[in-house]
Amino acid sequence: MPAITPDTSSQLDAGLPATPRTSWAEAAAAADEAKQPTPVPAPTRAPSSAEPATPDSTSSRQPDTARHVPPMPADAPSDAPAFRRSRPTVADTIADSPMPDFISSPGLFVKEQKPRPVGGFRGALYKLSGGAWNLGPGAKQRQEDELARRISRQLHGSYNTAVLSLKGGIGKTSTTVGVGLTLAEYRGDAPCAIDANPDSGDLVERALGEGIYQQSSPRTITDLLKNIESVDSLTALAQYMHHAGRLHLIAGEQDPEVSDSLTAEEYLRIRKLVSSYYSVALTDCGTGVTHNAMSGILQSADNLVIAAGYAVSGAKRARSTLHWLASHGYEDLARNAIVVITDKDEVSSRVDKDAIEEHLAGICRELIAVPHDRGVADGDLVTLDVLKPETRRAYKEIAAAIVDGYR
Repeated sequence: MPAITPDTSSQLDAGLPATPRTSWAEAAAAADEAKQPTPVPAPTRAPSSAEPATPDSTSSRQPDTARHVPPMPADAPSDAPAFRRSRPTVADTIADSPMPDFISSPGLFVKEQKPRPVGGFRGALYKLSGGAWNLGPGAKQRQEDELARRISRQLHGSYNTAVLSLKGGIGKTSTTVGVGLTLAEYRGDAPCAIDANPDSGDLVERALGEGIYQQSSPRTITDLLKNIESVDSLTALAQYMHHAGRLHLIAGEQDPEVSDSLTAEEYLRIRKLVSSYYSVALTDCGTGVTHNAMSGILQSADNLVIAAGYAVSGAKRARSTLHWLASHGYEDLARNAIVVITDKDEVSSRVDKDAIEEHLAGICRELIAVPHDRGVADGDLVTLDVLKPETRRAYKEIAAAIVDGYR
């Protein structure tokens, strides 16, 4: 009978057949094997009552190391599955979803509405349906809205547009008033118009009417120059200005003995003062480009409006004005000038308007025609309410072109 060692007795106690040890080396090797960690079998799926356990159904699987398996609670039933598949919570879903930018994109929760149509078939349909049928604005209204957007563009700083011509009586002052009133209608800030005409200019009379101007305190640009050192606020400046609605005006000197005395330096002082309170200024320069104040006006101008008429002589004078400017150091002003042709006297059909426009086009930034309108031609008060729609549209185009030139 072989000798029973401690290892052999433990095998017998476990009900296993005893394995005889024949040497110390074999016993040491067996002890080393016993110290190695026993591999943990992979979790198996417990067979259901309807599915008998078979060797195939309990085959080992590789553990899923990428998925976190929560530990089983201590009081879990013995027949519970070895692990549960975790489901995403509401908090996880919100955290993983991209958050919309509510501040920069507030329209995410509001349906975009079409602009309301005004006038025409679209406007009538919108009105009759109580707003239920909104086809949006037509092409004409979209163009008008675009003009309004250009005119009302916010500006940073103060800008000045000079309105001049080489010949009188061709719509220079009426253009200044009409465009000034249009700027005042569409812009959030009030514009200012300065009468720098050396020949007893009538800018304020055309904007207010002769009777109203005579009844008011007829302060002029000369009065402002005498007291300019004491003008340190818009309130103080308003005492020397006249108001046609939201258009603020500085009257020209009416006394012929001193009307031509305005110098370039004096005009620049007026311009500097106005620039402190107004972002847009129009200067009615009078006739010609060589009078005393003209060098100061051109020096401070950001762009020009050249007035012309539907006549061969008027077109030639406008072209000559642009050439004179370009050859006397004002090439940029000439290149970016806006030529305005006013049909003031309703020229006969013998005049080729297209030929005159072609004669002036190409040497300026933009050419705009103002149709014949008695509200302009009579030489009296200019108000937007009495002008033809075509005339008002022309003044809008001029105003938009002026603001476009402020860069």
